[in-house]
Amino acid sequence: MTLEQKVALITGGSSGIGKATAHRLATAGARIGVLGRTPDEVESVTEAIESSGGEAMSLLADVSDAEAMQDAIEQLVSRWQRLDVVFANAGINGVWAPLGELTPQDWDKTINVNLKGTFLTVKYALPYLKRDGGSVIVTSSINGTRVFSNSGATAYACSKAAQVAFVKMAALELAKHGIRVNVICPGAIESQISDNTTKEDLEHIREPVEFPEGQIPLTDGKPGEAEQVADLVLFLASDAASHITGTEVWIDGAQSLLRG
Repeated sequence: MTLEQKVALITGGSSGIGKATAHRLATAGARIGVLGRTPDEVESVTEAIESSGGEAMSLLADVSDAEAMQDAIEQLVSRWQRLDVVFANAGINGVWAPLGELTPQDWDKTINVNLKGTFLTVKYALPYLKRDGGSVIVTSSINGTRVFSNSGATAYACSKAAQVAFVKMAALELAKHGIRVNVICPGAIESQISDNTTKEDLEHIREPVEFPEGQIPLTDGKPGEAEQVADLVLFLASDAASHITGTEVWIDGAQSLLRG
C-alpha cells in the first residue's frame, strides 16, 4: 500500500487519529497537509514528519469556516499542485445533555464542526480531486451508526449518522470522476476527543443498561490505538481499495455489537 508522490489533506491532524494517520501516510510516501486549529500542535506534527524524511506542511483553519477551509486547501495545492487523498477527520464530542437542556448553540457547534466541517472539506477539495481521481475518507463513529445508548449524545450521534449518509450520496455522485468516498466508524480509541466532551445532568435520563465486563470483546476491554485506525485509512486511501466506495467500516473490536 503505497502513496508515493500523492498529496493528502488530514483535518484534525494535530492529535489522536489524525496525527497517527499523518505519520502513517507519510511513511507510505504521501506529502501531508496537516490541518488543525492549534499552531503549536500542528507545527509539531509537521516537524516530526519532516525530521523522519517525509514532506509536510502546516495548515491552520476551523473546519466549520468556509473561507478558512477554501484558503487552506488552496495553500496545499499551491505548494504541490495536486490533491489525491482527503481524510475528513476533524470532530468534537461537544455537549452531552438531555434534550431539554441542550442549548441551540451547543447543538449548532457540534453539527457545524462534525457535519458542516466534513461538507466544507470535501467541497473545496473537489476541484482538485476531480483532476485525477482520488480517495476521501470520513471519520464517523459507532455512535449514531450502531450504538444509541450513550445518553445525551444526541447532537453528536446525529452528526455521525449524517456523515454516513453524506458519504453514500457523495460516493455515487463522484464515482464518474474516479473519486472513492468511504467512512470509518471507530469505537473506543485512545485519543484526545474526550477533552472536547462536556456532560451535563445525564443521570436522570440514563437507561439502566448493564453491559458485559470488557466492552471490547476482541481486546478484553482495552481501547484500540490510533495507529490501528491509521492503517485502515491507508488501506482505503491506497489502490488496494480501488473497488471500494460508499462503504462504512467499523473499527471497534466488536464493541458496537454489544451496545447497539
